[in-house]
Amino acid sequence: MEDNELDFSPLVCVHLLAAKFAFIFLHVGFAFIAVLDGYLSTNALEGVLLSNIGQLVNLTRLDISSNKLHGSIPQSLWNLVNLGSLDLSNNSFNGLIPESLGQHVNMYHLDISSNKLDGIKFMEKGSRLIMPYLNLWYLNLSHNQISGSLPKYIGHIMPSLGDLYLGNNLLNGSIPISLCQSKFFTIDLSNNNLSGEIPNCWEDNQRLYEINLSSNKLEGTFPSSFGSLSSLLWLHLNNNSLKGELPGSLTNLKQLMILDLGDNQLSGNIPSSWTTYTFPSLHILRLRKNMLSGSIPSQICQLKLLKVLDLSLNKLEGSIPWCIGNLQGMTLGKSSYKVNGKQPHKLIAKAPSSVSINVPAPPGLWSNQDVTEVMKGMELEYTKILELVVNMDLSHNNLVGFIPNEITWLTGLHGLNLSKNQLKGEIPQMIGDMKSLESLDMSHNHLSGTIPNSMPYLTSLGHLNLSHNNLSGPIPKDNQFLTFNDPSIYAYNPYLCGSPLPNMCHTGEISHGTPESKGDEDDNEVEKVLFYFVIAVGFATGLWGFIGTLWLKKNWRHAYFRWVEDVADKIYVAFVIKVAKIKKKMMRNHVH
Repeated sequence: MEDNELDFSPLVCVHLLAAKFAFIFLHVGFAFIAVLDGYLSTNALEGVLLSNIGQLVNLTRLDISSNKLHGSIPQSLWNLVNLGSLDLSNNSFNGLIPESLGQHVNMYHLDISSNKLDGIKFMEKGSRLIMPYLNLWYLNLSHNQISGSLPKYIGHIMPSLGDLYLGNNLLNGSIPISLCQSKFFTIDLSNNNLSGEIPNCWEDNQRLYEINLSSNKLEGTFPSSFGSLSSLLWLHLNNNSLKGELPGSLTNLKQLMILDLGDNQLSGNIPSSWTTYTFPSLHILRLRKNMLSGSIPSQICQLKLLKVLDLSLNKLEGSIPWCIGNLQGMTLGKSSYKVNGKQPHKLIAKAPSSVSINVPAPPGLWSNQDVTEVMKGMELEYTKILELVVNMDLSHNNLVGFIPNEITWLTGLHGLNLSKNQLKGEIPQMIGDMKSLESLDMSHNHLSGTIPNSMPYLTSLGHLNLSHNNLSGPIPKDNQFLTFNDPSIYAYNPYLCGSPLPNMCHTGEISHGTPESKGDEDDNEVEKVLFYFVIAVGFATGLWGFIGTLWLKKNWRHAYFRWVEDVADKIYVAFVIKVAKIKKKMMRNHVH
């Protein structure tokens, strides 16, 4: 065998030999071996795919995904006219997807994702070569290097197609209007170079449950017709250049679980009409990095199932609503992934009647989703465990006032970021109840008071930042705080003391050196000023009251001065007599 040919393992040889024998047995009358399956995935197969694979004409399903195969896809592979399901994903195939792909009239599942393919001939040819795919319901060409624009009639040329995955390629141009009129379950065009406006012609087809147009160059306003997609579960429009205000009401999206509009240029207020009646199933609301203004509406507290609330990097003002503790999806024991009391429906695609095998269900609903959140000071992309993430990020706004104590009711929160606002007052004393916290950032605010005694009980806490505040007193030395040895997390709190800061705590330091004692000193200064002011007023009143009386009463003045002269004479006489006696005594002592 040549080096560039596929080196089959014994198990693979058994499969291939069985396929060949089955082809022979068909001529002898063994009709029960008319359908053969080839499962060769995740076997560390290397090399190129043999060209004689096209001789296995009776194969109905071939899965050689997650191997180390490279080179081009053999033309002979497309001679397997009975093939219904083909999975070549997670390899290193390159070149073009061959034109002969259009010969597979029985194909219903095609996955060539995560390769190095750079073109699709059947798309370049238009609808003529795709029309035979009347039964294709799943097409995944994502994570390749496919360039060019989307066919104008892509929404019509594969009438049975349910799931279209073209994300993470190099596609450009605009989004065809035909996508609005398609009957797809899933449309994923994320991470491409698509531009222009999103068509505003979406129709309620009762089956579209995911639209992912994230990370493109799309512009314009939010399409109002999205509100008619009653079956929509996931909507990702993040990382584009969308402008304008958020839609006031999307009252028909009762099943929406993810609304990701982050990293755009949206402006205006967060609609107060977004309540539990609008989004009874919403789990993730991500409006991060826009130009939203106004306050956080209290109606947002009605989103009972909300698990991720990201309003960071906007221009929001006002205070944090006290009702924030009512978000039951962020509370241990009260969270639920159910929609209206039922589990989200899973769409099970059935194979065409002409195919005699069952088609596997699409991948799990949550497992296909990804959302980027800042946690522990880093941007993390959550995919497989997204349904388990519970995070609140209100950072980089202009929020004022106190941190509501009710926020400590959110015992299921993994991350809480309130940094870079104008919050004041103390850290809630009951913050130790938030046992699930792994990341806490309250830096760059005007918080004061001491670090609560309950905070060391946050035993899951792995990231903490309290810098740039006015906190005071000793840093706790118990439990999790023993691991926080980086002084930067406490920096710019001039009245904090203790390890790992250089200024150590001393007896009486809290009462004399803290902002509170400084306030007491200020009060004492005021009292002193008032005291001396009263003395001065009393002295002036008494002095000038006496002098004024003497000035007005002549007889009193004469009597007063006579009394003063008499007293002065008495003092003078007494002084002279005393001095004379002292001199006489001194002379006697001298003579003696």
